[in-house]
Amino acid sequence: MKVALVYTSTTPELIELVEKEVRQLLPQGTEIISYQDPSILAEVREAGYVTAPPAARLIGMYMKAVCDGADAILNICSSVGEVADSAQDVARYTGIPIVRVDEDMCRDAVRQGKRIGVMATLPTTLAPTKNTIMRVAREMNQHVELVDVLVDGGFGLDQEQFKELMSKYAGEICDNVDVILFAQGSMAYCEEYIQQKYGKPVLSSPRFGALALKDALVKQGLL
Repeated sequence: MKVALVYTSTTPELIELVEKEVRQLLPQGTEIISYQDPSILAEVREAGYVTAPPAARLIGMYMKAVCDGADAILNICSSVGEVADSAQDVARYTGIPIVRVDEDMCRDAVRQGKRIGVMATLPTTLAPTKNTIMRVAREMNQHVELVDVLVDGGFGLDQEQFKELMSKYAGEICDNVDVILFAQGSMAYCEEYIQQKYGKPVLSSPRFGALALKDALVKQGLL
């Protein structure tokens, strides 16, 4: 069995965490192939939204994974999650599911509270993540309120410095939300720290994405 992980931005921490979550859930011997194009997120950040050329390159990575024999594809980047949504007709036609890393996380946030805090370091990640939360809330017949937080100054910090910065921004909203959601998978190592400090549920996407990938393989009859 072979699964594809598709990144538009990477950090060593993100790659390590995503692969760890995936390997814990899938059978030993599962081949993991990684596709990376950081220029996609760079162009999205510069434009402020997903323009046609980076969307086309992302879809090209999905199709490369299909041609390389992937049984399922996990889209890691929330900034381009709506591109993964747009590719679902092709996924159904090829029989190779394209799974978003963050959709089940958004559903869990809606289940856990009416007031959801959304934290990101990039404005281009906040908007599509908020759109996904509102979409799944409608599908679940729930009304939610979103409080978004743009974590400024996070680039170039080491893990401990970044955890302290995240803690500062989380503290500004914790009294006004029921659950805190991290819009970027690269924030995941802060999850337990923020949850313990403020006593609120904190959600990050890698573990949800790995579970969704496993579910997709189960539905394909491969597990």
